Amino acid sequence: MAGFLEQRANLSGRTAVVIGGGGGIGAACSLALARAGVNCAICDLDGDAQKVTAAKLNEMNGLITDEVLDAAQPDQLDAFYNLVGETCNRLDIVVNVAGRTRRRQFMDVDRDENARDIQRNFGYVIQSVERAVPLIRRSGRGGSIVNFTTIEAHRGAAGFSVYAGAKAATANFTRAMAVELAAERIRLNCVVPDTTFSKGNFDALSVEDHALLAEVREDCQGKGLEIYVPQKSPPPADALADAVLFLASDMAACVTGTSLHVDGGTMAAAGFLDWPFGDGFVPSPLGGTLAALYGRKD
Repeated sequence: MAGFLEQRANLSGRTAVVIGGGGGIGAACSLALARAGVNCAICDLDGDAQKVTAAKLNEMNGLITDEVLDAAQPDQLDAFYNLVGETCNRLDIVVNVAGRTRRRQFMDVDRDENARDIQRNFGYVIQSVERAVPLIRRSGRGGSIVNFTTIEAHRGAAGFSVYAGAKAATANFTRAMAVELAAERIRLNCVVPDTTFSKGNFDALSVEDHALLAEVREDCQGKGLEIYVPQKSPPPADALADAVLFLASDMAACVTGTSLHVDGGTMAAAGFLDWPFGDGFVPSPLGGTLAALYGRKD
């Protein structure tokens, strides 16, 4: 069966660029591609994490190059693609994973920070696609570009307003480019995570959030996820990497312009939470939870 699936996927021998491929979810994507026989060029802002990932890729003979850089800086991203273009005679797969934010109210953030939020979550994606397409065209065989967005692109994410807007722009840019490039068999799709056990999600919380969580018993700190995620735990990074493998492979040869939610069911639930104390799946807590939070009648 494994051989059959590998044959259908047809990934072995292909070349990939993974922007943000050194740590967290990006590292999982880079390593999954390498295990499938893909040669990877990766870049990341986190040099320590990238060093570890690059070493693992090297052990699998799956490393083309690794560069420590900030993809949100246009000159640095251009330099990386220049290197890829000089080093590789073909490019088949691009995965744009990089992005970050922090939970804050819109009116508490200045314009410069908003501009940076847009650039590191949408602006660099435009540049990456612009630089990647001519390299993909070299082979004449088409290719796959996978952009990471977020569930926040599909709902009113208070505290993440500019980030949510930037990711929504990424999703629609991806759809539009999928149509523009469809005749060339260059496919563009989005992977859409929600909460995951990653450094990026941890860093997105405010100082106040971390302080309040620190007061909760360790064995109870994950209970909120059991209420929020229908599968009772968030998908691991490897589950997101599996989605990338599918979208990059020939098994998704006719899939383009779509967004694949890998979230344990949170988008499907659309606000229906599995409240404790017998309330079950409803948008807002009922008697059991309310009584536990606020007390019962005397």
